[in-house]
Amino acid sequence: MSSEYSYDEQGQFYPFFIFTLSTIITLPLTYSLLAPTKNEAAIAPRIKTSYQPEHADLVQAQRAAQKRKQRKIKRAIFAVLGWALMAGMLYLIVTSQRTATKIWNPYDILGISESASEKQIKSHFKKLGRTLHPDKARPDPAKNETVESMNAKWVELTKAYQALTDEEVRNNYIQYGHPDGKQSFSISIALPKFIVSEGNGKYVVLIYALLLGVLLPYQVGSWWYGTQRITKEGILVESANNLFREYSDTIDEGDLVTALSAGKEFQEFLKGDKAESGLSKIESRILADGEITPFAGGLSTKDKEKLEDLDGGVRRKVLALLWAYLGRVELDDQALNSAKYLVAPIAQALCGSFRAIALAYSNTGPLLSSYYTSQRLIQALPPKASPLQQLPHFTPAVVKAIEGDSKTHLTIQEFMDLPDSERRNAAVGKGLLSEEQYKAAVDVAKQLPYLRIAKAFFKVTGERFIIPSSLVTLVVKGRFIPPGSTDVPEIDELDLEDVDPAEDDLDAIMGRKKTAKDANGKITKKENKPIPPPLTFAPYYSRDQSPRWHVFLSDSKQGKMAVPPFTFTSFDQPIFTEDGKPTFHMQTLRAQFAAPPQAGTYTFAMHVVCDSYVGFDTKMEVTLNVEDASKAAAMAAEDEISEPDEDSLAGQMSALKGGSVAGTTKPKRRKDDSDDDDESGTEEEEDDTSETNTDTEPES
Repeated sequence: MSSEYSYDEQGQFYPFFIFTLSTIITLPLTYSLLAPTKNEAAIAPRIKTSYQPEHADLVQAQRAAQKRKQRKIKRAIFAVLGWALMAGMLYLIVTSQRTATKIWNPYDILGISESASEKQIKSHFKKLGRTLHPDKARPDPAKNETVESMNAKWVELTKAYQALTDEEVRNNYIQYGHPDGKQSFSISIALPKFIVSEGNGKYVVLIYALLLGVLLPYQVGSWWYGTQRITKEGILVESANNLFREYSDTIDEGDLVTALSAGKEFQEFLKGDKAESGLSKIESRILADGEITPFAGGLSTKDKEKLEDLDGGVRRKVLALLWAYLGRVELDDQALNSAKYLVAPIAQALCGSFRAIALAYSNTGPLLSSYYTSQRLIQALPPKASPLQQLPHFTPAVVKAIEGDSKTHLTIQEFMDLPDSERRNAAVGKGLLSEEQYKAAVDVAKQLPYLRIAKAFFKVTGERFIIPSSLVTLVVKGRFIPPGSTDVPEIDELDLEDVDPAEDDLDAIMGRKKTAKDANGKITKKENKPIPPPLTFAPYYSRDQSPRWHVFLSDSKQGKMAVPPFTFTSFDQPIFTEDGKPTFHMQTLRAQFAAPPQAGTYTFAMHVVCDSYVGFDTKMEVTLNVEDASKAAAMAAEDEISEPDEDSLAGQMSALKGGSVAGTTKPKRRKDDSDDDDESGTEEEEDDTSETNTDTEPES
């Protein structure tokens, strides 16, 4: 027996191979393009306003350019080519003529029925011999018959006859399917023969050399060195090293702006002559006298000295552009104004990397500086500028007219809490805002997502007490109440409860469903669909930004972080209705961490920081009571001691004294009430030694 290798000369096998291979690649690629996006900036609602700042065309152009990068055009092209290749191969599969393998059948060769007897077979073979025997057969040229073909046909007839009449030949046929015994088999390679035809081999070798020796190592090397050059925050390792060297425990927002200019990412668009061109013009503009600040760019004297200490080059120009952006300084040059808006998103990414460095040191000051700088970069505000400048049309002059000689700035919430007549008298007038501008600013303020905290407490799921090293959940309850909101409903006490899921409720434990109480106090389950907040109102920032809230605990006395930040980008309840009105739903934020290893009372400062708006942060004290494990177990055991039976002497005595007896009809405590006890720090048990009440003051 031998084997024979043949190539697909008729083109009936290789289309299947190529079609299968292209399908494996194209289908996942297509799904990645058509699958619903998980990017919150693409699905989140937007704040409704017609306000357009100066140079809005430059900002929109940069946003559009960033979106084009995110459209994955290369991937779409490969997907289209893949579908075209699949269509071509499918056409070949349908239209190519197939050569089917024919099974050797002696009855078909002789042209008789399989039920024929041996006598009938011999008789039929004799009849065929009279016309087809080589001595008697005469080839018919009209049928393209030759002597050789006639002889071959007679040999095939003879083998078929012997397979049915000769015992030995018949055994070969039964065992191997052919009268001659084992036959050689053919393996068809699903590649066209021209690929390995004589003279084409060198080209095939060249293609293999390019694929395996050049393209594959290049792709692997690019991926590997790319991962080595980029940190997990998405910036260059060299930039992270520069930020590490700039780190200081006392760094403030102005210092951090200077540190961010050390990023190597800026060199990509400030190459060659661009590193120096226009620098003197930018510096003259940002160092000019400001309306209410010493310098137009909003930098302090210390920041000015740091700028001047830098040698000329990319970093000095980047720092000047950053101050021009933060101070909203007009540069009267299209290229410079475009560069001014381009540096902010890069600085924002670098700020995230600095935050990771600050987390490693666990110092609260630098961490908060990174959050505050992020707010300023998104809103285009210098470090000491008023939060009111986040509103449309609000300039330093308008802010000065509203705040007067006050040494502290008004937040947007404080401004909107003023009577409308007082706000209007202060903001509207000659050289200030017009009525239309004032209305536009107020409309935007009433759409901003300000999270007002209502309650914060600690708990251990399913337990009444918090013991050392247990898994503690910090539960933060709050409502989104936009500045200037009216008719805000009172807080429903049921909304402040945090109901534990049942032990066997896998959907609730995994977060697919949420457990809550309805108006009647019954426990219900609802689908937990994440609700994104509206995109940040940031008309000067050349990216679509989705606001994020960060919750962490710190030790105020030591200035150290106790529990690292937990980031929240979506919520469990709708924030606004479809027509843009606030829902005032109670939102729940949860953060889990390990309890301290020692029993005691721990007081923390809880920070709730929004990284996209200035003045939307909350800081409050929370207290964590950790009970000794043995004490908590003893107290839990006391609660579980069974009451005396009604038939016992102790039970009768207890009944005479008016006490409760097991088996009587005295109503038992509802399960819903016991659920409240699971929550560490309930208001009902003020005398309980296990109290871990960390309720904050109610909303004002």
